[in-house]
Amino acid sequence: MNPSTNSAPRWLLYGATGYTGVLIAEEAVRRGHKPVLAGRSREKLAPLAARLGLDLVAVGLDDARGLVSALDGLPLVVHAAGPFVHTSEPMVQACLSAGAHYLDITGEIPVFENTFRHDAEARGRGIVLMSGVGFDVVPTDCLARYVADKVPGAHELDLAIASDAQLSAGTTKSALEGLPSGGFVRRGGQLRPWPVGKGARRVRFSDKERSVMPIPWGDLETAWHSTGIPNITTYVAQPAAVAPLLRVTFPVLQRLLAVDAVRDRLSKLVEARVRGPDEALRQTGRCHVWAEARAPDGRRAAAGLETPEAYAFTAKATVLAVEQVLAGERRGAFTPAQAFGADFVLSIEGVRREDLAS
Repeated sequence: MNPSTNSAPRWLLYGATGYTGVLIAEEAVRRGHKPVLAGRSREKLAPLAARLGLDLVAVGLDDARGLVSALDGLPLVVHAAGPFVHTSEPMVQACLSAGAHYLDITGEIPVFENTFRHDAEARGRGIVLMSGVGFDVVPTDCLARYVADKVPGAHELDLAIASDAQLSAGTTKSALEGLPSGGFVRRGGQLRPWPVGKGARRVRFSDKERSVMPIPWGDLETAWHSTGIPNITTYVAQPAAVAPLLRVTFPVLQRLLAVDAVRDRLSKLVEARVRGPDEALRQTGRCHVWAEARAPDGRRAAAGLETPEAYAFTAKATVLAVEQVLAGERRGAFTPAQAFGADFVLSIEGVRREDLAS
């Protein structure tokens, strides 16, 4: 497969026929890119490739040589096939072998940890490894960096997300993989177990006050790298009644989901029935992010972001991240805010940031 000689950026999009993969492909074409669409099934790839006028390559993640061959002449991969805890490492290894940059759209803590474990190898190969270039975790990562920069020496960071968006099948399956591990927070620079449902509180976002509860977002890893703040809690907005209910019911659910057969069955049901938000919701939906950094001497700073609907945001942020990586000289493993700065999120159409009272 030989890359085109025209000026349109060419790179590999793996998982192109998934819900988010299609959105990324469409956004890439809209911005003048010519990604090569990739995945396991040529039959599934062909209609999308024909519609968008793009090349395709069919290769499985279990085919190490095939992955490296698919990258021949291409400088970068966007990996959009989850659950990433199972799919990321084979593609990272292919990128290290081929000397191609690696980006993905995960929000899974173990994937971020693994990406950073390859930092030295990435530097040696002259490539960028960057996980979380979508809604997980660009808005929260950039906002974390923003408030941390306002409070030098901060020792605590809280982050919260409020979104009414429907989940895609891929996001739901990734969540199922992570649920058996339970809750986590970061304390003293280390990830610590945290009972699901404990620590619910009220947070005033830029639009209104909401109830939130701790949940182990990928920012527990990325914000640690982006800010160096040792104590981090990540929250999601939920009705106030949800947290006490989960404190009682989650241990039972956790034991059930720890059974591989149960989890596999649920994943198949999700694949068959979950579709993700339609175009109307992607056009009209909004998400809100809140962050607060605090220092031991009482200094603090809080800020909020309003963004487009999560999947629409992910498509735009991913393609912009591709452009930044291809244009830059960075080498190694990064978070988005580490590589591009706190204001990167503001380059995405429809994003608004404001300082909030602490």
